[in-house]
Amino acid sequence: MGLFDRVSRVVRSNLNAAVSAAEDPEKILDQAIIDMQEDLIQMRQAVAQAIASQKRSQQQADKAESAANSWQQRAQLALQKGNEDLAREALTRKKTQAETAAALKAQLAQQSGSVDTLKRQLIALEGKISEAKTKKDMLKARASAAKANEQLQKSVGSLGTSSAMSAFERMEEKVMMMEASGQAAAELAGADLESQFAQLESGGDVDYELEAMKAQMLGGSAPTQEALPPSDEPALTDAQTNDPAVDAELEALKTELDSL
Repeated sequence: MGLFDRVSRVVRSNLNAAVSAAEDPEKILDQAIIDMQEDLIQMRQAVAQAIASQKRSQQQADKAESAANSWQQRAQLALQKGNEDLAREALTRKKTQAETAAALKAQLAQQSGSVDTLKRQLIALEGKISEAKTKKDMLKARASAAKANEQLQKSVGSLGTSSAMSAFERMEEKVMMMEASGQAAAELAGADLESQFAQLESGGDVDYELEAMKAQMLGGSAPTQEALPPSDEPALTDAQTNDPAVDAELEALKTELDSL
């Protein structure tokens, strides 16, 4: 018995898992609304039948009450004519119709209560269906958003191994290699330019020395390689050369020499 219960539980769990996996929230919600609409149709039919039965009972009660009144009048007429037996028969018929009318009125009261209950249930069901439709739209929107988000996450998760992402990585590496090659070529070109200038400068020294040797052999003066650069010290101004104290001392010396 224990093994049978375990097997039954496993089968039920697998069936429930399969059903849950196959459930589509949007389809289930639509089907739930359809089922509720069918219940609403049945409820309306039940209310309509109850109202129709109530009206028939009302008509039968009115008819029985009218018949009882009619037999009452006939009994009075028979009694006025001196036919007591006929009057008794009329009263018997009147009693039967009155009892029927009373029973129908009691039934009518019960039917009225049932109809009122069915109407309230119908209104409540209509409200639930309206609320369910609104909630269904919200849930369907949330389900669609969840599906879109799940699909997006799957797409983002697969970018690392996708061929498109690999192509981007390869192109980035290729661009980096091209940039490195360009920088290396620029450095080589700069080094070659420096060597050319160094050669020109060294060649100028040799030419100057050669010209100097020629001048010595011819008895001339050696050419100057370049003019002396101007001094970095600033020239003295008149204010700096004419010191009042020095001038006074100079005048005193002149006066002393004149007095000798």
